[in-house]
Amino acid sequence: MTLVNEKRPSLARRVNRQLRYYSPTIAVAVGVLLLWEVIVLLFDIQQFLLPKPSAIFGEFMLQVNLWLAPDEGSLLFEASGATFWEAFGGFVIGCGGGILMALITSRWTIISEATMPFAIAANSVPIIAFAPIMNNWFGITNPASKMAIVAIIVFFPTMINTVRGLTLVDAGQLELMQSYAAKPSRIMFSLRIPNALPYIFSALRVASALSLIGAVVAEFFGGPRATLGVYITQEAGAFDFAKAWTAIMMASLIGIGFYLAVLLLERRLMPWHVSFREVG
Repeated sequence: MTLVNEKRPSLARRVNRQLRYYSPTIAVAVGVLLLWEVIVLLFDIQQFLLPKPSAIFGEFMLQVNLWLAPDEGSLLFEASGATFWEAFGGFVIGCGGGILMALITSRWTIISEATMPFAIAANSVPIIAFAPIMNNWFGITNPASKMAIVAIIVFFPTMINTVRGLTLVDAGQLELMQSYAAKPSRIMFSLRIPNALPYIFSALRVASALSLIGAVVAEFFGGPRATLGVYITQEAGAFDFAKAWTAIMMASLIGIGFYLAVLLLERRLMPWHVSFREVG
């Protein structure tokens, strides 16, 4: 009974710290939405230029009701699910390939130095250059074409960050393990990979946002109707901007959720590193 009573204040304090920490962000978000609503009403801005937040929220709730109705369906939620899986598939393929390539290239310095300029050059190519090529290779309605674009976008940042984490190890720790005649595999798993985890998760957080951006932008160049990029393009073309902005809001929510999932995984796998980030 004593242990239960001791845990409750600790949980309450953590909740209060979290609320204090995030309250400025929430206040700014609410203030921006209220200011947006007032400006649209005050200056009588037309719907096709900038819809009101209340109109966007109303359209969102309509789509939620359609999605929950047994005999209905929401094209917006169907499109959101399709775009999410394109982004997630490309994220897994690209980040997994980037980490694997970094493990290979970091083992031999000459390979790392030779491939790094190509990685930087490929990373500077814009999405719009890859989209027509991938659509031609895999088919314009095939989700694999969007996954390939996302994979290319996230591959190189993940690879570059992982290589940095695997190579920028503490010289003293490396010399200590070598003095004990540790095998290269032992050094890799006991020193280099733990040292690279913060770099890897830093890349994964960036890639979580890039993956959704890449998927949506790739869909602007063609795809099924039930994808966010095509949905936004068609609704904007039909001057139904409330629906277009609702789709943009859905993309933002998916991106935030994706980022938070990566952050939660980081906290689970690296409590020794993120413990100092506790909100004080």
